[in-house]
Amino acid sequence: MGIYQQFMQQMINGISLGSIYALLALGYTMVYGIIRLINFAHGDILMLGAFGGFFVFSALGITPLTFLVAFLVAMPLCAIIGVIIERTCYKPLRNAPKINALITAIGVSCLIENGARVIPWIGPNFREFPIFSEKFINEFFVFKFINLIREFLRSLLGVEVSFIQVVVLLVSIVLMFLLNYIVNYTKTGKAMRAVSHDRNAAYLMGINVDGIISFTFAIGTALAAAAGILFASAYPQIEPNMGIIPGLKAFIAAVLGGIGSIPGAMIGGYIMGIAETLTKGFISSKLADAIAFSILIIILVVKPSGIMGKNVSEKV
Repeated sequence: MGIYQQFMQQMINGISLGSIYALLALGYTMVYGIIRLINFAHGDILMLGAFGGFFVFSALGITPLTFLVAFLVAMPLCAIIGVIIERTCYKPLRNAPKINALITAIGVSCLIENGARVIPWIGPNFREFPIFSEKFINEFFVFKFINLIREFLRSLLGVEVSFIQVVVLLVSIVLMFLLNYIVNYTKTGKAMRAVSHDRNAAYLMGINVDGIISFTFAIGTALAAAAGILFASAYPQIEPNMGIIPGLKAFIAAVLGGIGSIPGAMIGGYIMGIAETLTKGFISSKLADAIAFSILIIILVVKPSGIMGKNVSEKV
């Protein structure tokens, strides 16, 4: 394989991984945009979503229908968990110093991880996540359509594109467009933008601010659950601590794109995914995590507001 093919192969891998980081980063950036909180428990929702998909596939098998069912089960379930976390852990600290909420977020993360380890049907051990067999890929029409996309990309770019990479990309794009529609073209989205801009003014305008904040947590955690299923499908091994590193990298992606900016979170996610896979492909896989955290340091030094973020002055 020539340099061009190697580069394009890593770009495809990076776009697929970046789609997952982007979905996670959206949760970080929406919550921060609403209440100025970094929810460090967000990566652990990815783990819960992955296990939700695992239980659905284990019970029903893996087909196009059960793949859809996995999302319809995991996303609402994690949305409910997200709302419970917000109402019980973060809402009482809304007017407290920011450091209190930050420490609480770290505590919630530890609680979810260690709680999952002692739950009998999850446990501390690695589980093999079910994957699509060639039989189903060749049998169902929707899978044949995805195979046509693979063949087109293979002929266009001259590289191999896996079935799950196309699935990850398509599902991520659909969810991102759906989020964009909710935020920009619905009454609830308009209220979200109002609360993000000025919470006190939103109260005075009759907006249910508490409800909007809970809705934002629900949307963010639902996207994290979807990211969990996609991540586990691409890297089919799950365990209670699986969300730590992807969660940190998605946080870096949100900072890179501009924390609080939804388009920035998407851009940051793809940059992070591509940077990681190019590092693995052309430098060393051992440096992939180091590159990610180096990007965080560089962006904080050079442009703390991120690619699409705005510098905001604060009164002291």
